[in-house]
Amino acid sequence: MAFNEEQIKDWLKPIIDRDLNKSIVETNGIREIKINVDHVSLKVALAKTGTPEQMEIQQEIVQTLKGKGIESVGLRFEELAEEEIQTLGGIPQPGSGSSLLDENNKTTFIAVTSGKGGVGKSTVSVNLAVSLARLGKKVGIIDADIYGFSVPDMMGIEERPQVVNERIIPVDRFGVKVISMGFFVEGNAPVIWRGPMLGKMLNQFFTEVEWGELDYLILDLPPGTGDVALDIHTMLPHSKEIIVSTPHATAAFVAARAGAMAIKTHHEILGVVENMSYFESKLTGEKEYVFGQGGGDRLVEELKTDLLGRIPLGQPDIREDVFAPSVYDEGHQIGDIYMEIAKKVIEKTQ
Repeated sequence: MAFNEEQIKDWLKPIIDRDLNKSIVETNGIREIKINVDHVSLKVALAKTGTPEQMEIQQEIVQTLKGKGIESVGLRFEELAEEEIQTLGGIPQPGSGSSLLDENNKTTFIAVTSGKGGVGKSTVSVNLAVSLARLGKKVGIIDADIYGFSVPDMMGIEERPQVVNERIIPVDRFGVKVISMGFFVEGNAPVIWRGPMLGKMLNQFFTEVEWGELDYLILDLPPGTGDVALDIHTMLPHSKEIIVSTPHATAAFVAARAGAMAIKTHHEILGVVENMSYFESKLTGEKEYVFGQGGGDRLVEELKTDLLGRIPLGQPDIREDVFAPSVYDEGHQIGDIYMEIAKKVIEKTQ
């Protein structure tokens, strides 16, 4: 099996330096990688060495790399320089983690919502988050669609968050920090909690997760105007919103309710994304408007906002090296559209 340094670093991203609450890749802790056929030698720098946590990290690295087909792994450890540790924010004291709900938090919250299910709201959320990260922004995403969580599967995430110093460390994928109800449910079991329990879980996503510094936090809300959406509106009085609809008149009519809810709770609507706008033939280039036309325009007019973009029907290219069934590459036609939407979002929020 052939592999390179970048792949090895990508595989090691989920492994956390316990004392810094950051990935050993993010801390620049992978000092040296030597590859000799099926043997890999690594020099790894940690905030502290000679600790039980170092032994845990050692085991995780070996298990991760052997799980990818590498036959043998050699490891040497050293300590990060004090200057490096301070640049990374220093070693947090237990219980000192900040909350996204703190008044002085500078993160821009963007709730992605829709009036009904099946309009591609989660696909828009995921690709917006990845596009913002590609543009150099620090981005997180909360899969707040508690009953219909799908973000981990869409992004090809197989690992689970770790808990360090009683703080949850989100999973990092494509430069986006991810938290989802799907991480805390066994298999594909249904969530049958009532409203208060769901509200408590959402609050934990904001207060007990070690997000670090974020420019944007994308919230993939459940469709409609139910309890979870109301809880989010209450928790985040200064959130901004993107409404997702298809071109179909009924979908746009229902989406207007979600927009009306945003207006009533004094959330700023950044704009509308019209998803599944058309199908473009690869053979002829002809566009077919499978779900009709005009829904997005009517929604924009009713909500007095802007159309951020029209997304055609399509699917990402399937790549063997990076499994992410719903994430578009930058060079893909639809990936380019999402990048333009992300640029508009940045312009509107700066």
